[in-house]
Amino acid sequence: MTSVITGDIINSSYVSAETWLSMLKQNFNTIGKTPKTWEIYRGDSFQVEIENITDSLLFAIELKSAIKKIKDLDIRLAIGIGTKSFDAEKITEANGEAFVNSGFAFDHLLKKQNLALKTPWEDINNEFEVSLGLSLLIMDNWTVNSADFIHTFLQNPKSTQKMIAKKLTISESSASERRKRAGFDEIMKLENRYRTLMNQKLTNV
Repeated sequence: MTSVITGDIINSSYVSAETWLSMLKQNFNTIGKTPKTWEIYRGDSFQVEIENITDSLLFAIELKSAIKKIKDLDIRLAIGIGTKSFDAEKITEANGEAFVNSGFAFDHLLKKQNLALKTPWEDINNEFEVSLGLSLLIMDNWTVNSADFIHTFLQNPKSTQKMIAKKLTISESSASERRKRAGFDEIMKLENRYRTLMNQKLTNV
């Protein structure tokens, strides 16, 4: 089993490509190398493979927070879970259930919301169609400061809130306020729920 994320940048033409492109590449490079693991194409579209399916939602959240650190930008992300039947030197030439599911989510589910999930399991699909939709009521409205807080915390998972405040050069009380406004704890509960369910499915594969 593997996971594939297909996505694109919303409002990319309004901001210099150098700004968001370097942010994308920086995040993608933590996963692997291009074009085997990730590839950017058609200007602002991309595909990336996250081999450990339990990590795919966390990566999507981190990616969204990275892009929303840039004023006026947002991102659309379609996560596909499944098997990989054909490997290739370029991810855009690989194939399998995960790629098909990601493509389906991108073409159909993203018409409703900016983050979608398609797996081989209908119970998972039904649960996360609702829960991701609710979470996006918060994430789609992240301010630059909220997104910066989320992204910094996710990149430094062992840091305390006090340490994050120092990195952002703000007071600890301001960091606490940003955490609440960004819905950090609630979103992490959703991520933990996803991780738990994916681990359960993997043990039954």
